[in-house]
This record gives sequence, C-alpha cells and structure tokens, in this order.
Amino acid sequence: MPRPLETAEHPETLQRVVIEPVSRVEGHGKVTLLLDEHRRVQQARLHIVEFRGFERFIQGRPYWEVPTLVQRLCGICPVSHLLAASKACDAFVVGDGPVPPTAVKLRRLLHAAQVVQSNALHFFHLASPDLLFGFDDDVAHRNILGVLQDRRELGLQGIKIRKFGQQVIEILTGKRIHGTGSVPGGFTQPLSTEKRAWMRAEIGHIIDWCAQTTDLARDLFLQNLPAHGDFASFPSMYMSLIREDGAADLYDGGLRVKDADGGIVVDHVDVHGYEDLIGEEVKSWTYMKFPFLRAMGPEHGWYRVGPLARINNATFLDTPRAEAARVEFMAFGGGKPVGASLAQHWARMIDTLHCAEVIAALLDDDDIVGTDLRATGTPKQEGIGVIEAPRGTLLHHYRINDDGIITHANLIVSTTHNNTAMNEAVRQVAATNFDGRALSEGLLNSIEVAIRAYDPCLSCATHAVGQMPLRIELVDGGGELVDVLCRHEDGVVEQLAPTSTPRHWPPSGGAP
Repeated sequence: MPRPLETAEHPETLQRVVIEPVSRVEGHGKVTLLLDEHRRVQQARLHIVEFRGFERFIQGRPYWEVPTLVQRLCGICPVSHLLAASKACDAFVVGDGPVPPTAVKLRRLLHAAQVVQSNALHFFHLASPDLLFGFDDDVAHRNILGVLQDRRELGLQGIKIRKFGQQVIEILTGKRIHGTGSVPGGFTQPLSTEKRAWMRAEIGHIIDWCAQTTDLARDLFLQNLPAHGDFASFPSMYMSLIREDGAADLYDGGLRVKDADGGIVVDHVDVHGYEDLIGEEVKSWTYMKFPFLRAMGPEHGWYRVGPLARINNATFLDTPRAEAARVEFMAFGGGKPVGASLAQHWARMIDTLHCAEVIAALLDDDDIVGTDLRATGTPKQEGIGVIEAPRGTLLHHYRINDDGIITHANLIVSTTHNNTAMNEAVRQVAATNFDGRALSEGLLNSIEVAIRAYDPCLSCATHAVGQMPLRIELVDGGGELVDVLCRHEDGVVEQLAPTSTPRHWPPSGGAP
C-alpha cells in the first residue's frame, strides 16, 4: 500500500500552498502542499494543529468522574466517549462480571441514536453540498443553506433525522449534549413507557427517510463514475468490531482486519489485547499519531476505520433494509472491499439506516423498560472499552490505584486510526488535480472534500508530540512586557529577555 509523500529534496526552490483552516469538519486543521517550479506536487501533508491532553489531565481524578469528563472532548460525538469510557470503567465496578441486560440495551439505544444524529449532521450539513452542487460550486452556495434553498425537502429531512437522534439522547441522558446516563456498572435511570411509546411512534418515519437518503448517497456516487470512484481511491486494510457470527456490531465484539482484496488479516481479536495488535507512530509536523498493526510495521500496517470499514468488513448486517443496501454496496465492489474515499458517504448512510432499524428493534424489546440497571462484582484495576463511534473504532484504556484514582489513560480515537488514510487521500488528490494547473478555490476544495469524506473529529484525535510548546508572558498594568518564559518541544525551558517585539510562536520548523 502507498504511503503519503513526506519529504522534499530542495525545499528552498518550492512554492508552499496552505489551506487553513480545513472547513466543514469538527476541529481545526490545515493542509500544506509543496509545488516545484513546474507546479508538480512534491509534498502533501494534513497537519492537526490542536493539542488535546485529556490523557494527562484526567490522571489523578476518580474513575467515576471519567465518563462524564471525557465527553468534553467533543460536542459532536460526546456519547461515543461516554460509552467507551463507561465500558472501560465497568471493570472497576463489576470486574469480569456482566452489566445488567437492560443497562446494556439502554446503552445500545443511546449509541444508535448518537450514530444517527452524527451521521445525519455530516452527510446533510457537511458533505452533501459538495455532492449535490459539485466541488467547484460557489463557496457562498456550497453549504447547508444552499441545500435548504435548492433541495428544501431533503435539507429538512436531514435536520429532522438529526433532531430525532438528539431527542433520544436527551430522553436517556437529560441533555442533548454532554448529558449523563451511562455510568460504570450500568445506567442511571430507566426508560419510561411514555417515552418509549413516543420513540416507537417516530422511528418509522426516520427509517424511511434514512432509506431514501441511502439511495440518494448511492445515486450521487454512482452517477459520476468513474470520477467519484477514482477520487482519493487507494487500497488499504480495514478494521472494525465484529460479532461472533460475523455481523457488524457497533457496541461490542472482537476486532476484524481485512486487506484490500477482502482477505482476513486478523479476526475476533479480543479488544483487551489491543496493545499487542496496534502501535502508534509520531511525526514532528502534527499532533495526531499514526496507528498501525505492529506485526506489519508503520510502512505497511496502516488501515482505515469508520463506515466504509464496517460495511467492507461485515459478513452481514442484522437488520433487513440495511442488509439489502450492504449487499448492493458490496456488489459494486465485485465482492471485494470498496476503496474509494467518496464511497464513505454511501457506506455512512447504510450505517445510519442500520442504526435506525436497531433503534426500532430495541424499542420492541420489553427489557428496554426494565429497572435492573446497576451491577457490582469483584473490581479490577484495569479496564478497556471499545465501541464503533460514528467515525470508526474508538478505544479507551484506564488503570486505577487502590483508591480508585486514574493512574494511566490512553485513548485511540477514530480519526487517529484514519490519519495515514487521510494523508494518502490528500496526496492522491493533490498529485492528480494540482500538477501543472493554476490554483483555484475549486481545486483547493477538492483537497477538503477528500478529508471531509472521513468526517474527521480533529479535536478528539490530537495528541502532543513530546512536550507541548508553551510561551508565558508576564505583562504589567501598563501593558509592558515584563518577563517571558518558553518551554520548547524538547522540554527545555528558556527565560527570554523582555521585549515588546511580537515573536512567532511556535517557531517555524516546530509544531505546526
């Protein structure tokens, strides 16, 4: 599999093109391209410029606070972090024992609603303007307002689908964003029969709308072949959770990795052994790490996660309309995994339809209104929780001391898993579209289209590389700079003479 081009032999002769910020994604990132004198792309990189630090500052906190704390990583996918952390922290309450079935089903209901609302936000608000109007459409029109103007019914359906998902989240957690509900060992409150009845009355419309949008995503992809099929298309491996019978499972299961030809690389790997399976590489020009399969190394061991991986990896989906859509999707690939980045949108809507049908099935299960919600057992001091977040495989790993205080935390989030793939998508589009051509807004947007296909959550995904560069300035009441203290990426602390001349920070050549 190709690796993104990362070096340029003579940087002093190259023209640097910067796309900053990358728009219509969650978080902040930029793309840099280096072009030679013939305007050929010599280097293409996606830089993630945010620093997260959650692994550090939750250390020293009691474990029961962690599921609520880590939600603050993001306002788009907080439920994903709540559930992954809850699953990890279950070990500190029940050990190897089970969480009550009703609590698990309420978590699954919450998770499915989260995927529905997040996927709807991405497809309708962030991705559909490019697919409906073209990459070169006027930037003032190429947005959700343009969709509502030209395709009002479609835009309103997207808003209603997302609203339903958020309403379910609010019912279960008390708030649409950053609520509570799932806790270590179970769930906090039962679902009332009245709220269950309301959801059952609404879910039929949601399933129909998700099915219609799945057809639309398919048609938008297929009607512009081969361009859409070739756009940012490359072979890779795919990783996702899988049930024992091979069905896709977004809440639990073992890890499956397929290669570009559909061959099984590893299957049903216990998530508690993730450290033996996955390593992480760091690079000096981004705060986001590069995961890889240890057995294959960084060069060949990278993979993709997310809706495309879930659909490519699944032996089947356990709901009828989504399974029919999956069969059609796989037929397009001739039975092999589909590698086109823009096929993510088609896969994402199959994923959304599947979750809507899962919600309906859960609401038909009388366990969902049960009252046995919490369990205890023989506690352990290490817990690992893995789910399939909207953007892909999400992993939380914690250790505690005898007082229940977090002593170790590691998170590998979906966008981090996709880091190499996103950089490869950028490189492919840059090499294909930019070589020798004059720059235009449409060309620059094509780079962003490739990134947006992965629905990255950049604030979730960042890690510090070494020490975070830090500059502290002491200013007196009159606005005069009194003292300056800098900590560099290598950890060296330097005290500088006070000066009123602004200094670029971080230094060029340091963190982006």
